[in-house]
Amino acid sequence: MSTTQAAHSGAGGAHSSEPVIVRGAHVLCKTLSADSVQIVENGALLVQQGRIAVIDSYDKLSVAHPNVKVLGGPDNVVIPGMVNGHHHVGMTPVQLGTEDLPLEQWLTAQWRSRDVDPYLDTMVSGFELIASGVTAVQHLDAMLPAPVSDWKKRSREVVRAYLNLGLRVSYALCVRDQHRLVYAPDETFLKTLPPELSVEVGKRLAKTHFPLESYETEFILPMLEEFSGPIKDRRIRLWLAPINLERASDRLLTLTKEWAARYDTGIHLHMSETIYQKMFSQRRFGMSSVKHLKRINFLGPEVTLGHTVWVDDEDLDIIAESGCAICHNASSNLRLRSGIAPLRSMLERGIPISMGIDEAGLNDDRDMLQELRVVKHVHAVPGIFAKKLTTAQIFRMATEGGAGATGFGNEIGRIEVGRRADLVLIDFKRLSDPYLDPDTTVLDALIYRARSTDVQCVLIDGRIVYKDGQFTGVDRKEVMNKLRSDFARPPLPHELERKRLSAALFPYIRDFYKDWAV
Repeated sequence: MSTTQAAHSGAGGAHSSEPVIVRGAHVLCKTLSADSVQIVENGALLVQQGRIAVIDSYDKLSVAHPNVKVLGGPDNVVIPGMVNGHHHVGMTPVQLGTEDLPLEQWLTAQWRSRDVDPYLDTMVSGFELIASGVTAVQHLDAMLPAPVSDWKKRSREVVRAYLNLGLRVSYALCVRDQHRLVYAPDETFLKTLPPELSVEVGKRLAKTHFPLESYETEFILPMLEEFSGPIKDRRIRLWLAPINLERASDRLLTLTKEWAARYDTGIHLHMSETIYQKMFSQRRFGMSSVKHLKRINFLGPEVTLGHTVWVDDEDLDIIAESGCAICHNASSNLRLRSGIAPLRSMLERGIPISMGIDEAGLNDDRDMLQELRVVKHVHAVPGIFAKKLTTAQIFRMATEGGAGATGFGNEIGRIEVGRRADLVLIDFKRLSDPYLDPDTTVLDALIYRARSTDVQCVLIDGRIVYKDGQFTGVDRKEVMNKLRSDFARPPLPHELERKRLSAALFPYIRDFYKDWAV
């Protein structure tokens, strides 16, 4: 089977042709406001051809369609599939030997990681995402030292893994064309290194040359032709991702904006994630990152800004006016000591917000249900009279907010007639056992108490991809055994060399920021 054929086979192939009724004691359809969610009690959905055809009471649907298979029951709550709006890897950095560090050090420390097969790596996180109720993901892939042909091969393997799992994916290759080691020109930084180390690092950087002139024809167009559009597979979007303002030249950013308009796609940009990135913009442009992006006409409704921690009120006003979305990554911001984003100020301005787990959540996994709680508690402002972040706001971020930021728009994110049937059935009996006060709302119980072990069934495009702890299209045991076998071998010479080079370079990366006064 060819790579292309393999990518379109497996669990996700097509939507289920058989109609099904999905039932729950509570069906959480969509947010109505910052304080309320539309709920159908004793509700059910009729799913046909991968879409939600009817929403009504279970009693009425069961009478109207007596011979249709029923999923769920009176002990379930049904919610729209959640969206992980910012994701990178399967095996976590900690698993591969990199401790949590500030971003500017952490990226170089990750050079020490062992090689991981991209298909198997994507499977690892995919298992965790689905099992916690995620049905779509924004995959922001790393631009590894390799020619464009290898990037295309890697991209196909990543997408193939998602399709075989049944997950929707908005895929982007994070690209950069400057400042690949620190927030300064590569040649300037290399001159500060000992001569031998400078030569070694220079050779590695040469392998990551980004052919800006040919990127459109050699990568974007072939990937669009292969994966994007309704004729190919509705579960795939191809996105664009200049990695961040610091490592992307103005030319790369403006070209990306042109490509997004030309091919009707979106852009995801890491932005103002750390205090050093904020300081970079002040040093380089004499203004904030947001103001510079406005100056070069980069901002717009097709742009999602990842992290966006170090911004002020004026920046947020600009973002709101531009129509940009923001992807909030609470766990990552905590783990890498990046800071706490002004989420409440973003919401007050009506900025569309999605939610991402990034490299890993607080438990070093991809449990979206836990991430809901992290967001809830991180943004609990002290004081009796402080306005709280509501569970309805968090629910919207994890569902329709993510759908809008990943290119799936009105297709998913709500339980609504005509939308794709991306649905999650959660064990509400466990959430309320042995007692749940009747004044505690269903949504509050979900946000405060639900765990991935409570997810009983996940449907994507009307197809069951996960049920009772089992994945329907992929053998998880086989994937994990293959990874165990791969890691059982001794490290290869190039892996050891990369690890040595990372250790040698590390103190110089750290010392570069000594005069940045933080």
